[in-house]
Amino acid sequence: MANGSRQAAWEFFGTELKRRREDAGITQVELGARVFVSGGYIGQFEQAIRKPQLDVAQRIDDALQTDSIFERLCRKLIDDPRYADYFAGVVELERLATRICEFAPTVIPGLLQIKDYAGAVTVAANPFKPDSYVDEIVTARLERSLILDDATRPEYWVTLHENVLRIPVGGPRAMATQLEHVAGLMRERAAVVTVLPYSAGAHAAMGGMLKLMSFDDAPPVAYTETEYSGTLIDAPAVVMHAQRTYDLLRVAALSPKASLALIESAAEDFRRCASTT
Repeated sequence: MANGSRQAAWEFFGTELKRRREDAGITQVELGARVFVSGGYIGQFEQAIRKPQLDVAQRIDDALQTDSIFERLCRKLIDDPRYADYFAGVVELERLATRICEFAPTVIPGLLQIKDYAGAVTVAANPFKPDSYVDEIVTARLERSLILDDATRPEYWVTLHENVLRIPVGGPRAMATQLEHVAGLMRERAAVVTVLPYSAGAHAAMGGMLKLMSFDDAPPVAYTETEYSGTLIDAPAVVMHAQRTYDLLRVAALSPKASLALIESAAEDFRRCASTT
């Protein structure tokens, strides 16, 4: 589904939600209380500013007795074969975020990946899939990164563990180009990237990756992911804890200047290695 038609479908979702809510004679605040979100959230759903998670759509159906219409709409709209079910909502929120903070312990984040790196990661996880599948996944990942080219791009803060700089994903040449790409974005001030060095030892996010997203007119959310699943979190207390975790990572990381020097040094090492093979 093209972006324009998808947005139109979300607008229909919001219009239908407003109609059903008003037919039931309840306010946004009352519906929000029944489905465990704020009344402001309900208003944003109705205006298609923000998209509900599937479990919220299911609770709306229960509250309004709408025979699963909102669940079905939500499933259709988040159904993109290029993304895992648990990640589709994250892609939608990235487009709306005014600030994204990310910790990557093992892999360059998708928003920073170049084609060769993304392809190598995809093939490694899907060794029996055809090239057409790999191309589709890589294209989707590169499309996500376009938000960093937009004039209204979000503030993008990234903390990379030093692991990320040392694993030769796609081989030395691809890895050198990938790190040079990251360094270029840093110099262009499209992203603030810091590196958590090996010397930092134990750190606050030993459990894995973390993404935080903030918005102009909505509360922040956090996202965590394991190998086979991901969790989008909007509970205020948990999001606050996740923000504290990210703050601890950031103070343990190298400065942006030292991080840039380390990234460029690693890129040069890979470039030198590629020239001798």
